[in-house]
Amino acid sequence: MTDAPVDLIELDVERPAVGGRMIARHDGRVVLVSGAIPGERVRARVERRRPSLLLANTVEVLDASSDRRSVAGDELCGGRDFAHIDYQRQRALKSQIVADAFRRIGRIPLEGGGPVVVGSPERGYRARARLHVQDGRLGFLLSGTHQLCAVSETSQLLPATERVIGALESSAPMLREAGVESLELAEDPVGGQRVIHLQVETDLAVAEATLTPMLETAGVSGWSLSSARVAAPPCVLAGHTRVIDPLSSFLPTPGAGVLSLGRHPTSFFQANRYLTPELVATVDRLATEDRIVDLYAGVGLFAVALAASRGGRVIAVEQDPVGAADLRRNAEPLVPAVYVVEASVEDYLAGDSHLRGATVLVDPPRVGLSADVRHALIDHRPAELVYVSCDVATQARDLRALVEAGYGLEELVALDMFPGTAHVETVARLRAA
Repeated sequence: MTDAPVDLIELDVERPAVGGRMIARHDGRVVLVSGAIPGERVRARVERRRPSLLLANTVEVLDASSDRRSVAGDELCGGRDFAHIDYQRQRALKSQIVADAFRRIGRIPLEGGGPVVVGSPERGYRARARLHVQDGRLGFLLSGTHQLCAVSETSQLLPATERVIGALESSAPMLREAGVESLELAEDPVGGQRVIHLQVETDLAVAEATLTPMLETAGVSGWSLSSARVAAPPCVLAGHTRVIDPLSSFLPTPGAGVLSLGRHPTSFFQANRYLTPELVATVDRLATEDRIVDLYAGVGLFAVALAASRGGRVIAVEQDPVGAADLRRNAEPLVPAVYVVEASVEDYLAGDSHLRGATVLVDPPRVGLSADVRHALIDHRPAELVYVSCDVATQARDLRALVEAGYGLEELVALDMFPGTAHVETVARLRAA
């Protein structure tokens, strides 16, 4: 007769792992434990067992780190895996995570350890959010679940935004009646513009009639609507449906002039209102060739800013129809210096893309570059690559292939675009040997 598995175990926590958990060991197996800090001794409950790995959650801290702090609400709300950790220690742990991912996954050792992570204010940093409607409430989902939680627990949104969400909660039954299960919210850096997009599962005309009383909500600049049943651009419900910022708020150069950068809430855009200018300035500094090809260009944050800054030719590639429409509007004053291609990156690279001698910018989704894109970049062999990533594991995987193909890593910058979470934004510059 074998002993039953033990659910509660005591652990000495060693170091951080990619994804937000910490590494410990128990009876010869690696344990990935949440809610802990390296150097602590904790009692944890085993959630899942694998042959050589345990997943566990801290239930009691037996020997606490001096970097531990109290947390308001549930850490799973807003994905705040690091909320219990002092902020300066968060930055240090993220630097370790970057170095570990590059060493283990990328086979790229970083001299002197990981990069210093540029810090961000923790409160009110999010200028974009997806909110869910459930049982008469409006909020985030707890990570890995379909359970709603209050945005006010996270402090990730501005106080004024929290007040707007509170007012909208009174309309939650109306949202559900119209078939709205989630909404996208976008703001400008100072919070003066706040645009909301609703997607419904019902007929647009029926939804619009149902939602009309809600459109007077104070603090919302504009509303748009689309239906999963209709393949069409979002329609305007009320007000201005794009957030529009002066380009100079992201890259304050003489070339920015009176140019602007507009975006619909469903278009991809960086979420951190405080560090996005630092990110743009970093990409501008790292991109050194006269000709630039911006893959995954989104609304043109990098393409338009760099073209305005230096006056060279930029090709911007974007597949998403709404993002590409924003990109065309934003690039229009700079045509022909900025040339927009509405296509997938795979399709663009399969054509005659002439990348040799160019700087190629890539800012892919969290899954990183597809195998086809990696192979195409290696075949086309641009002079320089600037790789922006919100997932250091997939970035390290992609960089390993590029380094093995003859590229050298010249510089790596890390920015804490997601304080309180385990995520970190990294920007790598590589040059062909």
